[in-house]
Amino acid sequence: MKALPSCRIVVLALAFLAFGARGEAADRFAVIVSGASGGPQFAQRYDSWRDQLLSILRDQFGYPADHIQVLSDSPSPGTRRSTAENVRASIEVLRQQTRADDVVLVILIGHGSTGDAEDSKFNLVGPDLSAREWAELLKPVAGHIVFADTSGGSFPFLKALAAPGRIVLTATNSPGQVFETVFPDFFIRALGDQAADADKNQKISIQEAFDFASAGVKGWFADKGQVATEHAALDDSGHGANDESAARPRSLASITYLQPDVRIPPTADTELAGLIRRRAELENTVERLRLNKPNLPQEQYERELESLLLEMARVDQRIRSKS
Repeated sequence: MKALPSCRIVVLALAFLAFGARGEAADRFAVIVSGASGGPQFAQRYDSWRDQLLSILRDQFGYPADHIQVLSDSPSPGTRRSTAENVRASIEVLRQQTRADDVVLVILIGHGSTGDAEDSKFNLVGPDLSAREWAELLKPVAGHIVFADTSGGSFPFLKALAAPGRIVLTATNSPGQVFETVFPDFFIRALGDQAADADKNQKISIQEAFDFASAGVKGWFADKGQVATEHAALDDSGHGANDESAARPRSLASITYLQPDVRIPPTADTELAGLIRRRAELENTVERLRLNKPNLPQEQYERELESLLLEMARVDQRIRSKS
């Protein structure tokens, strides 16, 4: 088969962009862990951040109740105590729930401690779990994992949790940054704030939320006239290296979103729902193919892109025939 002419790729791509509202095939899951607070002043702050994030995921993004697990040091209805045992149980639930295309958020809110430059711990109620232990726990979980340790002393988590197809964020970018952080305030706020939508596509990517939060942290310290004691870090290469976002090309973090694009209409029958899911799966595959373009021979890239765009056109025709 000959390579697809560039002009034809453009025509197909424009036709795809005219399809209208996008669906979303992949499910979304979240595990929110706020650890041992260490005092009422910290407990109030962590509770506020946790509740704000829960509201964004549940109310704005429409996550089903069984797709969100919440752990805290003060359990309440729908919330379990943030012990190592309950963390392990929550990750096991994820392992049973998730598929390869799902997006999974695991976020830690609380205190951290750095034992050395290679490892650190997140403070739980009772025995803590180290970065290496978190990495082992997440190995069997399918899906595109977004792991965010927003605590002080979190930097060693960047390398320990790095893996292909995974996004890792830490509130700090060196082992010496161990003070309480404000990054979670800005990061959580960014996820539900359209001001963070830099490309104006009505969705906020992990990259956009990270950039928005990093700017917010910088401004917070500047307003107080203080030298910043935290600088956030992000890796989506699998290498565990801090990627400077401002100069980075299109990346995994820039095409990963916590919110679904469009929910399947409640009036859709089984066939229509399946078509919408299939179209979204194809869209996700196209985005990841484009991300991987530098690593592919041009002919292979164009051949695969042609196949995907043609199938999307066929699926969209069937969707329109049922509308």
